[in-house]
Amino acid sequence: QVQLVEHGGGLVQAGGSLRLSCAASGPTFTRYGMGWFRQAPGKEREAVAAISWSGGTTYYTDSVKGRFTISRDNAKNTVYLQMNSLKPEDTAVYYCAASRDYIIITSSRYNYWGQGTQVTVSS
Repeated sequence: QVQLVEHGGGLVQAGGSLRLSCAASGPTFTRYGMGWFRQAPGKEREAVAAISWSGGTTYYTDSVKGRFTISRDNAKNTVYLQMNSLKPEDTAVYYCAASRDYIIITSSRYNYWGQGTQVTVSS
């Protein structure tokens, strides 16, 4: 069983930055691919970024490439999402998730989910 707790959401002006963190419980964090997803009101949940077990492979959805960076610190059982140049369309609830796959972007393949953290970007 893995428990995930996100931190770092909030209200920021367009062009600003936020860093989300997700702390995971359990001794096998290094055997989980990690992902960040988001869901805006009235929209489907979408994959934002994913990172492999070791952190050597990453994925980003096109809309955040060059602005967001996913990283992980396996010694701290934590995954991060650095978000720069934020836009109003980035407003959503952001979820951290863990998958037993090496790296995956399909939400149905994720086994554990955090409670979500709200990110609001004002124009």
